[in-house]
Amino acid sequence: MDLFEYQARDIFEKHGVPVLGGVVATTPEEAREGAEKLGGGTVVVKAQVKVGGRGKAGGVKLAHSPEEAAEKASEILGMDIKGHTVHRVMIAEGAKIAEEFYFSVLLDRSNRTYLAMASVEGGMEIEVLAVERPEALAKVPVDPTVGIDQAKADEIVAAAGFADDIKAQVADVIQKLWTVYKEEDATLVEVNPLVRTEDGSIVALDGKVTIDENAGFRHADHAELEDKDAADPLEAKAKENDLNYVKLDGQVGIIGNGAGLVMSTLDVVAYAGEQHGGVKPANFLDIGGGASAAVMAAGLDVILNDEQVKSVFVNVFGGITACDEVANGIVQALAILGDEANKPLVVRLDGNNVEEGRAILAQANHPLVTLAETMDGGASKAAELANAAS
Repeated sequence: MDLFEYQARDIFEKHGVPVLGGVVATTPEEAREGAEKLGGGTVVVKAQVKVGGRGKAGGVKLAHSPEEAAEKASEILGMDIKGHTVHRVMIAEGAKIAEEFYFSVLLDRSNRTYLAMASVEGGMEIEVLAVERPEALAKVPVDPTVGIDQAKADEIVAAAGFADDIKAQVADVIQKLWTVYKEEDATLVEVNPLVRTEDGSIVALDGKVTIDENAGFRHADHAELEDKDAADPLEAKAKENDLNYVKLDGQVGIIGNGAGLVMSTLDVVAYAGEQHGGVKPANFLDIGGGASAAVMAAGLDVILNDEQVKSVFVNVFGGITACDEVANGIVQALAILGDEANKPLVVRLDGNNVEEGRAILAQANHPLVTLAETMDGGASKAAELANAAS
């Protein structure tokens, strides 16, 4: 989950990373009050959206008084920045900047380790710097079992070429940013720019943090960081029911048990859809190993409430949960949903107790259910039904 800048600032402060004062505002009046709380002097009004390029889009403005802060906030609130509507701004304390640097620590999946990156040329887009002047960006692997201790922090600042008079300060801040990364179960902690002010202080001026939602069970407070206003209502409903669901832009709803099987089903449906009007998969939904009536009903409820869905393909391989249990789950789920179940379902079962499962569905003879013996056949039928209903 990507955090807003103000959330990253608060987490930095929590772990002792030096930051400037900041107040969140959702109205111009709140922006004025926020500027007053910060002393009434110069502040920066910054759009809070989870996308880069805010400054170029006019989403970052300087204000020299509380009244001007309110004026700038009124200009920024409601803006569209790369498809993201600005619902809140951060009123940030102003700073007299002498130099701008860059630092980040992230998960390096390809090398199965962590990676720290640092540069004395901060402020600009790091992707541009990495392409145009790769030698200006130091990349230092971080051993997950050790992390960024004093020795590793010293190695990073030396590799990046920080001046001798600030090396110790920067190394100290880097260690604190590592604490953020480790303690918050983050996959990315980035500061751009990390600045030296005219009075010699090192300050994290703008932060970006991505936290691992899989570690949410260790962080009850992380639920408060979720941007519920921007969440897709179907994905929110699926999350409430502990379903692994991702909405896609298609017409064939997909339910499967196991991420690998669901991914394969997406491919097969996409291929079959080319022969039936170009229909595509509408979602990824993995119900996991237990396909009980309640789980199946929750999955169908999510998919059937997607207006784009015209048919549903249930593709289940009976293993931990046998096919007869899955079949009973489908029958009971349709009974639970009642009139809400109003789109055709194609069901393909295979694996443990497959014959018993097919017999249960055949005996139920539900008008919306079509049995398929193969995955290819089921995908083709689901795509055909979706195309006919479009």
